[in-house]
Amino acid sequence: MGLAAAVAETPLHLSTEAQAAPSETPIPLADNRLNSLDPILHYSNERLPNNPSIGQVTSISQLRDVQPTDWAFQALQSLVERYGCIAGYPDGTYRGNRAMTRFEFAAGVNACLDRINELIAAATANVLTREDLLVIQRLQEEFAAELATLRGRVDALEARTAELEANQFSTTTKLFGEVDFGIVDSFGRSQDTNTTLGGRAILSLDTSFTGRDLLRTKFEAGNFVNFTRDITGTDMTAHDFGTNASTFFISSLFYRFPIGSRSTAYIIPVGLAAHDITTTLSPVTAAQSAFAQRNPIYRQSDGGGAGVDFRFSDAVSLTLAYHGPPSSISNPLPGQGLFNGYHAAFGQLTFLPSDRFGLALTYIRYYSPGPNEPGQINLTGSTGSQFAQAPFGDETATSAHSVGIQSSLRLTRGLVLGGWAGYSRARSETSPGFGVSRGDTADVWNWAVGLAFPDLGRAGNELGFMFGMPPRAAGNDVRNRVDRDVSYHIEAFYRLHITDNIWIAPAAYVILNPEHDNNNDPIYMGLVRTHFNF
Repeated sequence: MGLAAAVAETPLHLSTEAQAAPSETPIPLADNRLNSLDPILHYSNERLPNNPSIGQVTSISQLRDVQPTDWAFQALQSLVERYGCIAGYPDGTYRGNRAMTRFEFAAGVNACLDRINELIAAATANVLTREDLLVIQRLQEEFAAELATLRGRVDALEARTAELEANQFSTTTKLFGEVDFGIVDSFGRSQDTNTTLGGRAILSLDTSFTGRDLLRTKFEAGNFVNFTRDITGTDMTAHDFGTNASTFFISSLFYRFPIGSRSTAYIIPVGLAAHDITTTLSPVTAAQSAFAQRNPIYRQSDGGGAGVDFRFSDAVSLTLAYHGPPSSISNPLPGQGLFNGYHAAFGQLTFLPSDRFGLALTYIRYYSPGPNEPGQINLTGSTGSQFAQAPFGDETATSAHSVGIQSSLRLTRGLVLGGWAGYSRARSETSPGFGVSRGDTADVWNWAVGLAFPDLGRAGNELGFMFGMPPRAAGNDVRNRVDRDVSYHIEAFYRLHITDNIWIAPAAYVILNPEHDNNNDPIYMGLVRTHFNF
């Protein structure tokens, strides 16, 4: 190994402006980023007399290789030894004893141009001799074509490298965790419950393959027992957190990826709801009851399926989704599957003209086959009366067209007002008897208004109040399944951030006339929830 090996170990920096020219005309390297001959020529003009006589040297511009006996080879070797242009071997020596290609040799010339420019810039140029200046100028002239060619190759590599650096992304997976502790109890004349302490843990694995997509796998386990109909006599008392599973299970599995610059698609085998892929415009974010979280019609569209969110502009978007419970959409038996079992088709048009106001119009086409899916007829997401949840009973296949309107208005920086209204037109699809005929219809209504004071006391805190009517069967062709009276839900809560990763949320709510029956005593719910995230 000789000069070629030493050059291979030297960083290659070439001029971006050098152009090939006849050997009679000097060609300066003019790019300030790399090796410019301007400082050298300027320095030589100061030190050399006008029109210096330069001895004739046999041109090597037409030679294929540069031999150790050539003038250029020996000249470069002399410069290397004088100024340390090339790093050489580990012991600091330069060993040039074999021929090399003109491109290898040009790299060495370039390295010496670099070194001499450094000496001039450091004001140590007085070490340069007139002969060395002439030699380096002559070498640059002789190898101008090779320097220009190498410059083009390096520029192309630099452009490609910049592109790769700008777009590179390695597959990464991040682990996120959540833990909830909760103390819950119900009170009232009809209540005979005990105070409970429960907890749950959620572990989420977020994986991205491109930097713009997301594959999420969520595992969940806990021992919360929700205060629903089996405990309090009505689902109106349900809270919005709770997992009663002693072993971890996959509670959510989905893949999200962009379509163009403004749209996002979702593939959802397990556990993603409509409110996960669109905004619900709820005025509050820290409500603890299930009803006060969002319009109950959103809960018709839970489970697995697919969805897409189209962003027509920053102010207008359209969300479409098709959902069904994993137990149904993954079942190949008759009356099941993706299209014949329990399913819901979801669409929402959202208007966000400013960061202070939002309006959303929602439509859901719902279907449940009834007996093939026991307990799955649930128009309210277990937030309303029994008649509203299953207007024709659990044995009747039921469809529904549901519409909702949601709005939120930020009155001031610390005050938000909003609410919603929801309506479902349910229809019986079978005639199981019990006074139900195919084609019977029922009307289910709900509404709520809310007031929130965000960031009260600290960023992330929220004081809020909700008042509304849980889902109610206001009309039904099946006369004995109509809610005659009206229930009201009143809730107050406060989320207090202890740190960025810990918050506590005490909440209290009361259900007046549970199950829309004036004969039922009020039910009072109290809870304290502590949340950790990491």
